[in-house]
Amino acid sequence: MPLVAPSFLASNFLRLQEECDMVNNSEADWFHLDVMDGRFVPNISFGLPIVEHIRKATSKPCDVHLMIEEPGKYAQDFKNAGADHLTVHYEVCPHLHRNIEQIKSLGMKAGVAINPHTPVLLLADILHDVDIVLIMSVNPGFGGQKFISHTIDKIRELKRLIKEKVVNVLIEVDGGITLENAAPVVHCGADVLVAGNTVFKSDNPKAVISKLKHL
Repeated sequence: MPLVAPSFLASNFLRLQEECDMVNNSEADWFHLDVMDGRFVPNISFGLPIVEHIRKATSKPCDVHLMIEEPGKYAQDFKNAGADHLTVHYEVCPHLHRNIEQIKSLGMKAGVAINPHTPVLLLADILHDVDIVLIMSVNPGFGGQKFISHTIDKIRELKRLIKEKVVNVLIEVDGGITLENAAPVVHCGADVLVAGNTVFKSDNPKAVISKLKHL
């Protein structure tokens, strides 16, 4: 049974309290919060104040995905804002081990994300240190994109690597997740499904979350 993390990038920000209440009262496991800086990705989403207010609206883990450059400058701030998990991108961290150590020293679970073009094997030497690997199944920056089919092979490869290294790491998949492709994504090894438009743009978001949870 996968963990389900609705992505608030697709939520209605004029009704944020209602959206939080819906997810609180659903079978969702995490709140997935995408922070974008307009530099690493070609979009700007939201930052610390939104994370802080969402934290006050839920007791579920806040899974914060930093799509930003120089994430080490802001790790303490996101901890203070209430992040339970902090995921940084491999592509912007020349000293990734230092970033992961910083996140864990602050008492958060540490994640590393990889873009669609980044090979899974590049994570071999960091897997012992992380709690989560987030595989981007679309190019980061915008919601509503189509799932990149090659992601299935990357999930399988990462699953093999995790077993080979004998480490306890969750595989999170983010981008283009639908009720149609979620089952094969889980079947090949994903532990956490991030779903934005599929949940928040549906007529019955709680029912969609339940379907994803009980694939």
